[in-house]
Amino acid sequence: MAAWADMLRCSDGSFYVGCTTDLDQRIAQHRAGTFGGYTSTRLPIEVVWCEEFPFVHEAIEAERHLKGWSRAKKEALVMGDPTRLKALASRSRSPRKQHDRLHPALRYPDPEDDPD
Repeated sequence: MAAWADMLRCSDGSFYVGCTTDLDQRIAQHRAGTFGGYTSTRLPIEVVWCEEFPFVHEAIEAERHLKGWSRAKKEALVMGDPTRLKALASRSRSPRKQHDRLHPALRYPDPEDDPD
């Protein structure tokens, strides 16, 4: 079963990261405040990033990785800035090892893979 990992920006500027098998329904719940929890007190929300994964366990894995990221790394992902994302990842412990475990949707491009 396919699933989504998503990142929302709340009215206070904070990020919320989650996953779901029905993205439209979950976003509607967040926007209506019926999902409860973190986002219900920080409305309105805006979807700033989402990615579909073929299997639920992959979406859950992506969610866990994203929750562990710094605010700066999340912003780089949202902005689609692979250079900044890579620079920020190089500051963390064992960046290559962490990067290699990521789902491809969350990886930054490797210059060595560039065909030019």
